[in-house]
Amino acid sequence: MYRDAIIPLNNWKKDKFRKPLILRGARQVGKTWLLQEFGRASYAKFVYVNFEETLALRNIFTTDFDIERIITVLQIHSGVTITAGDTLIVLDEIQSAERGITSLKYFCERMPQYHIIAAGSLLGMGLHGPVSFPVGKVDFIDLRPLSFHEFLLSLNEPGLVKALKAKDWSVISLFKEKLKAYLRYYFYVGGMPEVVEAFAQTRDWQLVRRIQNRILHSYEGDFSKHVPNETVPRVRMVWQSIPSQLAKENKKFVYGAIKEGARAKDFELAIQWLVDCGLVLKSHRVSKPGMPLAAYQDLSAFKLFLHDIGLLGAMAGLNARTIIEGDEIFTEFKGALTEQYVMQQLRLESERVIAYWTNERSTSEVDFVIQDEGDVIPIEVKAGESLKARSFKLFCEKYKPVKAIRTSLSDYHEESWMTNVPLYGI
Repeated sequence: MYRDAIIPLNNWKKDKFRKPLILRGARQVGKTWLLQEFGRASYAKFVYVNFEETLALRNIFTTDFDIERIITVLQIHSGVTITAGDTLIVLDEIQSAERGITSLKYFCERMPQYHIIAAGSLLGMGLHGPVSFPVGKVDFIDLRPLSFHEFLLSLNEPGLVKALKAKDWSVISLFKEKLKAYLRYYFYVGGMPEVVEAFAQTRDWQLVRRIQNRILHSYEGDFSKHVPNETVPRVRMVWQSIPSQLAKENKKFVYGAIKEGARAKDFELAIQWLVDCGLVLKSHRVSKPGMPLAAYQDLSAFKLFLHDIGLLGAMAGLNARTIIEGDEIFTEFKGALTEQYVMQQLRLESERVIAYWTNERSTSEVDFVIQDEGDVIPIEVKAGESLKARSFKLFCEKYKPVKAIRTSLSDYHEESWMTNVPLYGI
């Protein structure tokens, strides 16, 4: 399985100002597999420690932060002679080792020549207990579920990926029906590595759904394991409400839809926990598309998406028959899956600000507004065949963005005021 994250990992290895790296991501997005592949392929030697499994080493950082002593312990444990430059040290599930995250500061300051990567699910990583976080002393890479490009590669379609990345629309249009079929598959399967691997090998839709449901059950088990007891019920309520929230015509998150009379202060902590641990993606409303976009965010109005479209379909009980019935899947529960898909594709750029716009009376809305380098770009998502977009046109007439994107099932084409990009090319 190919992951695009291998590129920033290799760039990190070559960076002469490299700091210890934290690979972030929700459970089961493939962090351990990726780091083991990277270690074997890119280094002469590789030391791997999983602190959840290796209880004897959990206290390695409690005595002191003597890096030479720590390296000696890791050498004895692994049987590998660690040498700076050609040995990768991976400290997995580092949140399970007391003061493990804090130790990265001392690796950075005292022994920067060592190549250290720490990984751990954001479930519990620095979110509970008094953790001294090494601000400014670490680099970060975020790992998310497989993108649509990575999904195509898993299905042995490198030619399609090459054409999509080159934006060769004349070639792409020749294969649009094939790409639409694969996009329907992706809407159902999603990008969780175990699910994609099973689908690539078997094409068994029922197996896909069983694995997705198993992942969802494991997440709910994690809530009890990592969330403070008094917050667990609220985390569950927020988590379980997301499909119905996205099924509304106006997808803005409404506290009253969780529980009658619910208020923001009752659920803010639960929502932030789900965002921090990587299970939920958040998009705030902006009042105007100004620069920087973050300055115009309304923190009280937002939409929540799951981190994986396949898991959203599983939570919503999406039937596999929808895949066979053609393009109806793109309009399932008011186009929620299509908006979820676009959010995931946009979120592949970790640092990008992603928002949505409504006017003051909420009578007009643009699905996404993003800041991309020096531009603020509105993006309208059309799930069905109707391409009418009154709010989108009004927005563009009012604010005159340098670039405006509509994404739909139609072919790529440019108009004077906007560009239509096929959903499979967004």
